[in-house]
Amino acid sequence: MKDTLKPGVTHRMTYTVPQNRTVPFLLPESDDFASMPEVLATGYMIGLIEWTCMEALHGHLDEDEITLGTHVDLSHSAPTVVGAQVVIDVTVTAVEGRSLTFSVTARDDYAVISTGTHLRGVVSRPRFVSRLPEV
Repeated sequence: MKDTLKPGVTHRMTYTVPQNRTVPFLLPESDDFASMPEVLATGYMIGLIEWTCMEALHGHLDEDEITLGTHVDLSHSAPTVVGAQVVIDVTVTAVEGRSLTFSVTARDDYAVISTGTHLRGVVSRPRFVSRLPEV
């Protein structure tokens, strides 16, 4: 990690929700998911938040480092329809060793859809990959 990675680092991402990021597309083999309304799926929302946090770290990690999500504590308090824009704002609030904490707010064209925190751990990519089981 570079010494530029410290509390206060911020990033914003804007994402327009396509149909294939709605609940019926999350696990289409599930009749329960497939029968749900076409609104942004919580699983995809979490992925967008993780993506925003990863982008916030561009330029702050060493070349062989990546981050892995380790904890999410996020609300999903309003539905987002297809075609709406989601704006995600993240801020690094703590750097404790190799553990990073982000404050998160996400909103769409109509309301705040998520608030909370996300934790990521900084790891060596080669070391992490070397420990994966062979399949």
